[in-house]
Amino acid sequence: MINVKITRITSPEDMEKCFEIRKTVFVHEQHVSLSEEMDGLDKEAEHYLLSVDGKSTATARIRYLSDVAKIERVAVLKNMRGYALGQRLMDFIIRDIKKNPAIKNLKLGAQIQVVTFYEKLGFESYGDEFLDAGIKHLWMQLKI
Repeated sequence: MINVKITRITSPEDMEKCFEIRKTVFVHEQHVSLSEEMDGLDKEAEHYLLSVDGKSTATARIRYLSDVAKIERVAVLKNMRGYALGQRLMDFIIRDIKKNPAIKNLKLGAQIQVVTFYEKLGFESYGDEFLDAGIKHLWMQLKI
C-alpha cells in the first residue's frame, strides 16, 4: 500500500519541490519555455504538493480572483501517471476550495488531452479552443 500525502505549501523548501515538478512536466516534457512556466504569479497563489511514500510527485496552484478559484499548473510526474494521483490531488483541492463560502466557481484552462479527466471531476468546457504556451486548451468550470 502506498502512502499518499497532500499538503498546502507553507515552506520555501516545499515550494521548490513544486517548481521542480512543474519544470520536469511543463518545461522538459512539454517544451514550455521556462519564462512562460515561471510567470511571476506564484506569490499570489496557494500551492499544493502530493507526495507518494515521501517522494514529491504532483502539484497544482490556485489563484483567487473575486468569487472564482482558478486552478493552474496541475502536474503529475510522468512515471506516476495512471495511479489516480491527479484525481486525488484535484479532489483534495476542490474540497479545500469549497471551505471558502465566497467562492462560487472553479475555473481552469485544460490541455485538450486532459479535458475528459476534468469532465469526470464535474467540470464543463466552455468557449473556443485556445493556445497557451503553444498547447491547445479549453476553458473549463465547475460551479459550487
